[in-house]
Amino acid sequence: EKLRVWEPTNAYDFGQIMNAVNANKDKAACADLLTITEPKTLPVLLSNKLEGEILLIFIQSLEHYVARKDPGLAYQHLFYLSKAERFKVVLALLSKNEKEEVQQLFDLLSESQSDQYALEDLESLKKVYEL
Repeated sequence: EKLRVWEPTNAYDFGQIMNAVNANKDKAACADLLTITEPKTLPVLLSNKLEGEILLIFIQSLEHYVARKDPGLAYQHLFYLSKAERFKVVLALLSKNEKEEVQQLFDLLSESQSDQYALEDLESLKKVYEL
């Protein structure tokens, strides 16, 4: 059964939805959540709860479900995700394979065209992700 997601209004709601998404490793539901969530609200919604598992399922969902349809939205989410509390800590703990997944998403975005970002923007965001 497909996990139903709704637009979270606060960090608690977002956390509850993410717990369910994570428990089921449901990348499609995570993509739905990211599609209905305003990217700039991510840092607030994540509060201080960003963890490696969450970062990875975001990356995988963006790569497999969002980036091809809406590369601009995927870029925006990556941009605001990097502003979240604990981002640097979580990034530092990623394994080599996990970093490669992040790289794949950036590769996909650099092959895509969007009026929401220029290649220079993407390159500078890659540096933030330490790629």
